[in-house]
Amino acid sequence: MGVKCFEIVAISKPKKDKQYQMKKILITGGAGFIGSNLCLQLLKKNYQITVLDNLSPQIHGHDPIITSALYQSIAGKVNFIHGSVTEAADIARAIADNEIIVHFAAETGTGQSMYQIEKYADVNIRGTAVLLDHLANNPHSVKRIVVASSRAIYGEGKYYSPELKKHVYPLSRQSADMEAEEFEVKWPGTTHLEVTATDEDAIIHPISIYGITKQNQEQLVMTFCESMGLEGVAFRYQNVYGPGQSLSNPYTGILSIFSTLIKNGKSINIFEDGKESRDFVFINDVVNATILGIEHPAAANQVFNVGTGVGTSVMQIADLLIKNYGTNVPVAISGKFRVGDIRHCYADLTKIKNLLGFAPAVGIEEGLKHFCEWVQTQEVKESAYDKSIQELKEKGLYK
Repeated sequence: MGVKCFEIVAISKPKKDKQYQMKKILITGGAGFIGSNLCLQLLKKNYQITVLDNLSPQIHGHDPIITSALYQSIAGKVNFIHGSVTEAADIARAIADNEIIVHFAAETGTGQSMYQIEKYADVNIRGTAVLLDHLANNPHSVKRIVVASSRAIYGEGKYYSPELKKHVYPLSRQSADMEAEEFEVKWPGTTHLEVTATDEDAIIHPISIYGITKQNQEQLVMTFCESMGLEGVAFRYQNVYGPGQSLSNPYTGILSIFSTLIKNGKSINIFEDGKESRDFVFINDVVNATILGIEHPAAANQVFNVGTGVGTSVMQIADLLIKNYGTNVPVAISGKFRVGDIRHCYADLTKIKNLLGFAPAVGIEEGLKHFCEWVQTQEVKESAYDKSIQELKEKGLYK
């Protein structure tokens, strides 16, 4: 089935300045979930788009030219290069005379990153280095680079201590506490912490290999752009979801995992106590923000959060999905946990609102309604979730 698209409404118009009328753009990882949706909207704005993507089977299936709706949605509409950011020759072909680069290419998945360390470091860190190395040592027309960072770089994020009367930034939770079902984060000298919105000035201390690699990607791009006189823009995306995301990839997020389990009539396994929360942001809003990062003068040399500014618990997500699908399946709160997972995090959007005029337009209930309607049109295959959990168990990362 094809991917159902929704109209994306422009939120803020850039100044009428020739400097920001660049139309030749390279999107690495442009056949992925966010990348393909961005392509479709940029095509409406008459951009000339080159996509460099390796069509990873984990995302696109084992015969992506035929089976990937994401790839099919942009096939024939963009200059597509089947290649990798880790290959200098592919990078050289892709950059050509493009003026803007949107760097999405990356391995994603917190749990998987903890035992595929070389792969994540190779693609996310070395791949970014190969891209920047080419720009540093060859003539090019690139003026702005937009890089996809992640909320994972914040680790446990920002909390407020009523006892200490200050904000604190907890480190990763201890396995001993979590095995005793003490899941909330802790801080010395306190008995209670209040989760607060995490802003861009928060302390960066990722607690997963994935988070470390995204931090490196962001720092590489922003440092390079500053030193070379280019414009760098980094977006710290929260948990992105919506029609078109992979339903077969067990590392892509709980919305796809839970949906596949529900559609297969299987029970949902809730980690911890189900109260852990995330900031779930709809794909339309992410694309809107990214286009502002491509076009808006005020985005230059800035880092932005992209989310809704609202935390939603995993248990709430499970309940909303079951309601939308109209299918009752058992929900088990297991008390189990994954090493490298955070407890809570939601974005402070003050900066992106003030500088770019961005505000999310789609709340979680409306977004899940669109997502579930799309899932109902798809052929839902057998879940690979159990296999992924077994892999984590074998590595001692699921307890």
